[in-house]
Amino acid sequence: MSIETDSGSFGEIDASEYAEFMALAAEEGFDPEDLDGAEAPHGPLPVLAVVGRPNVGKSTLVNRIIGRREAVVEDKPGVTRDRVQYEATWNGRRFKLLDTGGWELDVLGIDAMVAAQAELGIESSDAVLFVVDANVGATDTDEALIKIIRRAGKPVVLCANKVDGPSAEADAAMLWSLGLGEPYPVSALHGRGSGDLLDAVMAALPTAPPQTFGVVEGGPRRVALIGRPNVGKSSLLNRVAGEDRVVVNEVAGTTRDPVDELITLGGKVWKFIDTAGIRRRVHLTAGADFYASLRTSSALDKAEVAVVLVDASEVLAEQDTRIITMAVEAGRAVVIAYNKWDQLDEERRYYLEREIEQDLVQVQWAPRVNVSALTGRHMEKLVPAIETALKGWETRISTARLNAFLGELVAAHPHPVRGGKQPRILFGTQAGIRPPRFVLFASGFLEAGYRRFVERRLREEFGFVGTPISISVRVREKRSRKK
Repeated sequence: MSIETDSGSFGEIDASEYAEFMALAAEEGFDPEDLDGAEAPHGPLPVLAVVGRPNVGKSTLVNRIIGRREAVVEDKPGVTRDRVQYEATWNGRRFKLLDTGGWELDVLGIDAMVAAQAELGIESSDAVLFVVDANVGATDTDEALIKIIRRAGKPVVLCANKVDGPSAEADAAMLWSLGLGEPYPVSALHGRGSGDLLDAVMAALPTAPPQTFGVVEGGPRRVALIGRPNVGKSSLLNRVAGEDRVVVNEVAGTTRDPVDELITLGGKVWKFIDTAGIRRRVHLTAGADFYASLRTSSALDKAEVAVVLVDASEVLAEQDTRIITMAVEAGRAVVIAYNKWDQLDEERRYYLEREIEQDLVQVQWAPRVNVSALTGRHMEKLVPAIETALKGWETRISTARLNAFLGELVAAHPHPVRGGKQPRILFGTQAGIRPPRFVLFASGFLEAGYRRFVERRLREEFGFVGTPISISVRVREKRSRKK
């Protein structure tokens, strides 16, 4: 059942467990508003892409919508280059806001890359907020961008920005000619008309589905193969498929677009996604390599588990650790596959083990498989490793069991005394899965080292193999007791 409270939804949890959680909170002096943000977050939030040509005020409008100055704003075109994502709320509905760089027609170099980012933002969104400078009116660039938006088939809300007073509303009315429906006159700088605009946005966006615990979405499990160029991702896909599904060449960077393949392994159907190699500095790449890197990142966001391929025959590179970190930060289950194992001699194996101990100590929890895509060595171990990682990714611990564990942990290993005070964990709850997210309620600030210790002990007690863990801490605020 779904439990609704004054401070939000705690997702699909048991009523008795919810009552236990609230009783613990009241016992330790937390008011209901202290629990804001502890609830299980919703599932995938709807995405609104903010697009337009340079210098129409997109980032200023983003700051207005999210209610804080977070997007960089400067009085010149081209400040925003990447697609930057923020979370926003309007009338109790949460959504993601995608700030994009200015789109221009027939540009080269970095401006073309910025335009490509904006187009990818349109493709990945649920609705588009098209921003036009009402003082300038519609330009040829605006008309060309409208054609791209129409091809994407997404709902569109037209924002006529820089309407600072009633006298400028006539300029906004001229934008009816664009054929996108009613133009909403807005001053992003002063906030004028933003409420009506957001009401229209909410009507265009789908409603976010609620988060459910332990429920697997339908369809094949999605596995992304990621890694540096030329580590053998396409060869591995062909090996598990049992046929040549994708082009393989010894030249690095053969794969440009993510390739989805449905493959039956271990009696189950999986969706494997072969991606382009992630190069050292994406922002310095150009042309097809640049677009390939963007699509690889997007493919990782859509996957459930990332199989990170590492070339075992070469020295572990900084790029390998960066790609693993990228998968962890994306919240995916992680399996590390050491490919080209058939090319290793005893000396290289010894040094590889030392490199793993030194460079991959932060992901010791990730299952490891030593494979050879060329010869098929140990390929049968890949699916069990993926299943183990997915199981850890979806593991949920009951509140009672978690607090029994935390009580024993705090008693045996209390937090160090700092400044004459010793903060302690009062109780905790698991706020979500995929990946597991925990909220600890404490009497004071918990140092990063102690949080890492708690995470390590959680893994020792409950497993969580193959999944990152998120731990946040809520500190009890002192309040004067009402008499």
